[in-house]
Amino acid sequence: WALHLKNVTVSLSGQYECTFATYPYGTKAAKIQLIVKAEEERHYLKKVWLNETLEIPCLEDMTSENLSTYPLKWLVGENGRKEELVTKEPSCPAVYRNSSVLYRQRVLLGFNNALKVSPPQITDDGRVFSCHVLYHPERVQKSSTTVRVFGK
Repeated sequence: WALHLKNVTVSLSGQYECTFATYPYGTKAAKIQLIVKAEEERHYLKKVWLNETLEIPCLEDMTSENLSTYPLKWLVGENGRKEELVTKEPSCPAVYRNSSVLYRQRVLLGFNNALKVSPPQITDDGRVFSCHVLYHPERVQKSSTTVRVFGK
């Protein structure tokens, strides 16, 4: 006997119990605790030289996944603050958020939704760039990359 759940959401988290009657031994029961995670996040470190192009894949270990069918956004963060750089809806052009003076004219959404920063600057050192892909209204996959910038 098995319980099959489709379109799993966070609201399905909880304890499930299967109870059945047996003869001649009586009722048998088993319990299982189901925890549905809303998001997964992977962390990476990327090293780049000053004045070279920094290219950060959206989801590094999911190259076979077609990201063009899901909404995604790129953010940059430092000291707990996050700022949106680019958003992309399926079958629509990318929307660049120009609120950041630091990244205006330096960011571009590249092949397979990789973020390109050109040229990287010393102020980018230690910043965390994160890509958020919305696979389902309650499921987000995140990839965060800390950048280290080096000078020659």
